[in-house]
Amino acid sequence: MDSLIAKADAIRPLSKRRRTDNQHARPKPGPSKKTTADDPTAASVSQHTALPRSLRPSSPPPEEAKKYSHIHNKKLRTDLARQSAQNARSKRLVKDAELLLTEEAGLMEVDGDLEKTWRVGQDEIAAAAGQQAAQGRQEWKLDGGPYRVRYTKNGRHIAIVGKTGHVATFDWQAGTMHAELQLRETCRDITFLQDHSHFAVAQNKYVFIYDRDGVELHKLKSHIEPTRLEFLPYHWLLVSVGNAGYLKYQDTSTGQLVVEHRTKLGACHTMCQNPHNAVIHLGHQNGTVTLWTPNLPHPAVRLLAHLGPVASVSVDPSSAGRYMATAGQDGTVKVWDCRNWKGAIRTWNARGGNAVIDWSQKGALSVATGGSVNVYTKPAIQTPFAPVVAPPLYLTHPVPHRPLSSLRFCPFQDILTIGHSKGVSGILVPGVGEPNFDSSEADPFENKKARREREVKSLLDKIQPDAIVLDPDFIGSLAPPPKLSTAVDGQHDIPYARLPRHERLKVSGKADETEDGDEDDTSDGQGGEGDGQARKGASKAEKEKKKMRGKNKTLKRFLRKQRKNVIDPRAVAVRAKLEKEREERRKAKAIASGAEQPRKPSALDRFKRSS
Repeated sequence: MDSLIAKADAIRPLSKRRRTDNQHARPKPGPSKKTTADDPTAASVSQHTALPRSLRPSSPPPEEAKKYSHIHNKKLRTDLARQSAQNARSKRLVKDAELLLTEEAGLMEVDGDLEKTWRVGQDEIAAAAGQQAAQGRQEWKLDGGPYRVRYTKNGRHIAIVGKTGHVATFDWQAGTMHAELQLRETCRDITFLQDHSHFAVAQNKYVFIYDRDGVELHKLKSHIEPTRLEFLPYHWLLVSVGNAGYLKYQDTSTGQLVVEHRTKLGACHTMCQNPHNAVIHLGHQNGTVTLWTPNLPHPAVRLLAHLGPVASVSVDPSSAGRYMATAGQDGTVKVWDCRNWKGAIRTWNARGGNAVIDWSQKGALSVATGGSVNVYTKPAIQTPFAPVVAPPLYLTHPVPHRPLSSLRFCPFQDILTIGHSKGVSGILVPGVGEPNFDSSEADPFENKKARREREVKSLLDKIQPDAIVLDPDFIGSLAPPPKLSTAVDGQHDIPYARLPRHERLKVSGKADETEDGDEDDTSDGQGGEGDGQARKGASKAEKEKKKMRGKNKTLKRFLRKQRKNVIDPRAVAVRAKLEKEREERRKAKAIASGAEQPRKPSALDRFKRSS
C-alpha cells in the first residue's frame, strides 16, 4: 500500500529539497541498515516535518551563563537557565560583530622608571612599526618654503602650499600627484573643501578655488588679503580672516557670502575651528582669543590669553571641544577649559617665542618651538596644575630647518606632518591616531562612487549657519517656561517685564487714568471737523490750562475711589498670580531659614482642583 501511494505521488515533493542532516551524514562503519531514504513515503513526508524544539539536540550553555540550581521549581529553573544561556550567546555574537572597538590605542611603554619614551628615536620606531605604518616616515625637500600642510577628513590626501606660491595636492599613500601649481605670488594658507576634489588657496590678494587637476574655478573677490582659511564640513562654509581684520563666511554650495564680521582687533594670523560646535577661534596681536559664530556680530567669548601676540590656537577633538590650547610669542603654552574661562588649567614655558601647536584625534598635543617638536599626552595636559611646569614629555624630535610653520596630525594614522622652510617632514608618533573609522563619516578606502554618494548625502544634510552656537545641545530641547505674563484666557502672551510702564501700573492697580479721562472730555467738548484747526489756533496759555486740568489732589482722590468699583478680569488674574508667587517665595524662604516645616503630602491632595 505504501508503495502504491508513493507511485501515485500523493504527496508531491518540493522542487528544491530542503537540506537535512541525513543527506550529508557520513555512513557509519558496519552492516548497512535501512534508512529513511529507502522508504519513498517516509522520504516525502520528512521534507514537510521537523522535530519539536524540545527534542532537538541543544548545544551546552556557555560558561558565563548563570546557574539556578538553588531554585526548587523545575519549570522556573528551566526558563531562567534558558534565558541566561540566550543572553550569554547574544553577548558573544555582539562582541564578535563589533566594528568600532572601544579599547584604548596603544602608546609607547617603557620597562623601568629609568627609561623614558622621549629617548626613543624615529629609526627605532620605524623599525618596530609595520611596513604600511612606516611609510609615514618621509622627508620631502622642497624649495619655496616655509610650507603649510592640510589633510582631508579621511587622511588619505594631503595639500601643501609654500609662501612663494608652490602648491601641490597628492595621495600620500599611493604616491600619486593630483595637481602641482607655481602661482608666483605670496600664498599664506590652503585647505580642502568637502573632499580632495576641490581646494582653496589664500593668495596675495584674494581667495582662489581650484579643482583636483589644478584648474582655477572661482576667484572670491570679497575675501581680501586672506591670511588663514578653514572649512566647516557640516555647514559647507569656507571661513577666512585677513589683514583687514574681517571674518567672512562663504557658502560653497550656493556661492553666497553668508556674513562678515569686523573683529576691530587688526590683522589676524591665527585661526582654528572647534570640530564639535563649528565655532571659530581667532588669536589676535594684542594677546586676546575670540570665539565667533555667524549669528552674532560680536565675539561670543573674549579671553585675554597672553601678554603678547597669539602665535597658534588649537582645539582638542577627542574631548568634544572642551579643551583649547594657545601658544603666544611671550614663550608660554596654555591649556584652557572651554566650559569655564576663569583661568588656564595648565601653563608652561616653551623654548622660543613663536610656537605652533596641534591636537591629535586621541588627545595628544604637539608643540613645535625652536628647533624641535615635542608631543604631550593626556591626562597630564588636561589635569589642573598650578605651577608653571611642563607636563611629562612623551616624544621629541629635532628639526634643523627653521622656522617651523605648520603642524598637522594625519587622521586615522600615527603620523605628525611638519611644515618648515626646507619642505615637509613626517614623523611617527605611536598611539595618537584613531584606529577605528566610521565609513559613513570618513572612509580612507572609499572609491569614486562612495565619494559621490557621501557628497550628495552631506549636501542634503547641510546644517544652517544659524545652528552654530557655543552649546549645540539646545537643538531639540524644550523652550524654557515663560516669565510672568498678562495672559487671561489665552488672549495675551506678552511677558509682564516687557509691558509698557503704563500697562504695568494698570495691571498692578497703581495707574493714574485722569489724563485719559481729560483727553476724552476735551475731545467731546470741541468735536466737529474744526477740532483740529481749533487746537492749532489755540494759544499757549489755553494749552497750558488744559494740560493742568484735573491735576489737583481732590479730583485725583475722587477718581481713585471711583475706580475701586471697576473690576478688570485681566488685572484680577495677574494680581492673584503675583500674590501666589509672593506667598511661595515667602514659604520657601521660611523653610530655608528653619522657621517653618515643609508641608507633608497628603493622600487627599489628588482630589484638589488645580488652580
